[in-house]
Amino acid sequence: MTDHIIDPTAIEADNARCQADLRADYDSLGERLDRRGIAIEAIKQKVAGFNIAVPSWGVGTGGTRFARFPGQGEPRDIFDKLEDCAVIAQLTRATRTVSLHIPWDKADPNRLKQAASRFGLGFDAMNSNTFSDARGQLQSYKFGSLSAADPATRQQAIEHNLECIEIGQTLGSKALTVWIGDGSNFPGQVNFATQFEHYLDAMKAIYAALPADWRVYTEHKMYEPAFYSTVVQDWGTNYLIATELGDKAFCLVDLGHHAPNTNIEMIVSRLAQFGKLGGFHFNDSKYGDDDLDAGSIDPFRLFLVFNELVDAEARYSDFHPAHMLDQSHNVTDPIESLMLSAADVQRAYAQALLVDRAALAAAQQANDALGATQALRLAYRTDVEPILAMARLEAGGAIDLLGAYRASGYRAKVAAIRPAVEGGSGGIV
Repeated sequence: MTDHIIDPTAIEADNARCQADLRADYDSLGERLDRRGIAIEAIKQKVAGFNIAVPSWGVGTGGTRFARFPGQGEPRDIFDKLEDCAVIAQLTRATRTVSLHIPWDKADPNRLKQAASRFGLGFDAMNSNTFSDARGQLQSYKFGSLSAADPATRQQAIEHNLECIEIGQTLGSKALTVWIGDGSNFPGQVNFATQFEHYLDAMKAIYAALPADWRVYTEHKMYEPAFYSTVVQDWGTNYLIATELGDKAFCLVDLGHHAPNTNIEMIVSRLAQFGKLGGFHFNDSKYGDDDLDAGSIDPFRLFLVFNELVDAEARYSDFHPAHMLDQSHNVTDPIESLMLSAADVQRAYAQALLVDRAALAAAQQANDALGATQALRLAYRTDVEPILAMARLEAGGAIDLLGAYRASGYRAKVAAIRPAVEGGSGGIV
């Protein structure tokens, strides 16, 4: 029996006020899709099966390099975070797994597993942290971790990743995500080749410790916190790493980790084509790695990414990339942002499923540029909200995510229990 944070009868009551309208909208959309040769029930079934992981750190208020302004009811520890994640899962029915960050979320793994199982939650990829110093560690990562000049620092970073694997095995996780902030801030500060050799050697030691049924995801980022050079700076370098490591190594694409106006959807296609697309961290950006809510700035780009994913599903066997949100919520209730972002990622998937693949291929073959782009636009401009809402309703979730959550009073309830946190200097949760 799965425990619920929000009383299910409260969700049912909120659903009752809009269920009739939803049914009418769903039936109307179904008729229109039927004229296009699309079965709405088939799309709904695929949407209902879609899962996107929630990052444990995402349920806390984020921060910038300048300041952090905590919100009400901040989670005090990983167990509070799991409760917040359970609320998101209960309402969306699309976030059945949680991704942990070690050492931020370090606790007795068996206790963590038991706490998550109460709410029917599982664990997604483990995330290691060698981009900041933990209390009591012997070596500092100020000048690098897996690629550091100091062998003792590299070994410490390796051992930390091995610990993450060990914790993950107990939790039932099947993947390790490695992102490092290593790089340099001044020309000549490092030898590029030597630094990359150190990184590859360290990653090979981590890779050798992976269980047989695990994957490792390496994540690229163009800049920050290193502003002159970054060790894993782009998808090409990431592809080299995954190729060097072996069959269990894959590239992870974070939508905010690219230069403005980068054609991310083409990167997705390239990595999928050569069997090295491992997964995503979904967010959005205006200027850099803003970690804004997924789909909040450029929803069309999110759709184009999923257009490539749906195409890859048809082209390649055993294609199952991991999906996770990775956002920083500085001015919103994190639960609200994560719920709506999960729905927007689902929305992009549903829209991509509506693309007439035969018409698109014919237009491409005929060099009909407008015909091809119109095939995409027709799908993108289709309001698929009734499909998303009906999938949630049938799974016991909320038709109106924001309305049901706010009506539940959850934030006020936890704010009365969890002590207020003082604001302070910059940094993420």
